[in-house]
Order: sequence, then structure tokens, then C-alpha cells
Amino acid sequence: MGETVSSEAIVAGVRKVGVTLVAQEEYLTSLDQQMGDGDLGITLSKIGGALVEFADSTPVDGDLGKWLGKAGMAANKAGSSSFGTLLATALMRGGKVVSGKSELTPEDLAAMFAAADAGVQERGKAQLGDKTVVDALHPAAEAFAAAISAGESLAAAGQAALAAARAGRDRVTPLRSKIGRASWVGERTEGKVDAGCEALVVMLEAVV
Repeated sequence: MGETVSSEAIVAGVRKVGVTLVAQEEYLTSLDQQMGDGDLGITLSKIGGALVEFADSTPVDGDLGKWLGKAGMAANKAGSSSFGTLLATALMRGGKVVSGKSELTPEDLAAMFAAADAGVQERGKAQLGDKTVVDALHPAAEAFAAAISAGESLAAAGQAALAAARAGRDRVTPLRSKIGRASWVGERTEGKVDAGCEALVVMLEAVV
């Protein structure tokens, strides 16, 4: 198939995610106010600004793994919250599996996705069905890997991941949240969209 993704494309993708998180601040805050402590949009907007600044000012220097790890640290510093930590973990774990590479194959991207998924589950101590970002991230990572294994294009694999993330978000919307601040609200979280799931969908939409 021979598709590869350049350093420039990865940097542009991270920058686009940053711009999107800043733009979606009010929307994600409104979702989070129904469920948690209402600060997710503000936190992610800070992280988004930090990612844009990082992408604009930090050269890759031939090692995307190291660059993504530093992007994770910049995200963590900008938004020190539980979701900020998870996003930083995803970037750092994803970066680790492509250490030393200056361009990425579709298989590299699938491995990064899987590593980010595993890192977020480990760090957040959340499982499928707990109504957290994992419910969108895990199916997205699996769908992306399956599409790449089947020899589909990167664009098609990206669309498959996005569709799976949306389906995962919708699957847990009727459920009660079991983790974090939202779990304190109990039954009032039933039927409400999880802000973390939606944040992941928004980020995937930005890059896909």
C-alpha cells in the first residue's frame, strides 16, 4: 500500500486538535456542567492553546516519538486535571511506540492508537461501560486497527475509527456514570452525553 504520514502532517494534526479544543470550549463545558464539575471545556481549551503553541514553536528534529512525548508534557502542564493527565498519557504512550521515526506507516498509527488506549485505561482505571472517554477511545482504536489490517486506506481507517467512537459514545449515553465527579451525580447522568467521550469524538473529527 505504501502510504506514509509525514512529520509535517502529524504536526498539522496536533495543531488542528488544539485549535478545535479551543473552539469547542463552551460546548464541552455545557456538557460537563450536566455531569461533572463543569470545567472540562475550560481545561481542554487551555490544553488546546498549549498544543497550538507547541506545534508552532517546536521542531520535530527527526523523532516524532520524542516530539509527541513533549506534546504530552505540554498538555499536562497546561491542563492539570484528570482528563488533561489522560490526554497527556495518550500522547506520551503513543509517542513511545514510534520512537526515532520521522514518518509513520498506517501500522505505526494503529500501534499508537492501541498504546494510547491501553495507557488511558491504565491511568484512568476505567473499563468499558463505565461511561468515560474509554467507551469512545477503545472501539475507535480497534476499528482503526481492523481497517488497516484489512488493507484499507488511512482515510477509510480514520472514518471507521470516528464512526466507532461515535457509536461508543451513543452506546453509553443512556447509562449511569461510574467514575469521577460524574459518578457523584448518579442517576442524573443517565441519558446525558459523557463529555469525555464527546471530547474524543471532537478531536477525531478534527484529524479525520
